[in-house]
Amino acid sequence: QVQLVESGGGLVQVGDSLRLSCAASGRISEHALGWWRQAPGKEREFVAVIAWNAGWIKYSDAVKGRFTISRDNARRMVFLRMDSLKPEDTAGYYCAAHRTPFGEGYSVADGQSYESWGQGTQVTVSS
Repeated sequence: QVQLVESGGGLVQVGDSLRLSCAASGRISEHALGWWRQAPGKEREFVAVIAWNAGWIKYSDAVKGRFTISRDNARRMVFLRMDSLKPEDTAGYYCAAHRTPFGEGYSVADGQSYESWGQGTQVTVSS
């Protein structure tokens, strides 16, 4: 099973940028990798996902155009670049391994489609 460890969260101002990193171990080429977030009192929310070969990417409408997901399989890393941050982006951010390499067969926006999760890293956007 893939093990995931996030880093890079912090306290930033509105409009700032931040890059989150996720270090993965295990057979990462068998998994699309995604980012999710959860704010206090809210349900876990899909953010973005990238296929194992980076040939397919999907974003939620809330972050499209502001966030960029990427991965480096040689370094066993997946990244989330976040630009133009807003207070509503404040949340714990979690890296997750999808059950399939291309996100096929299981909805990428359904948390049940992911078989491994990291512990999360907190992002706080202050106004």
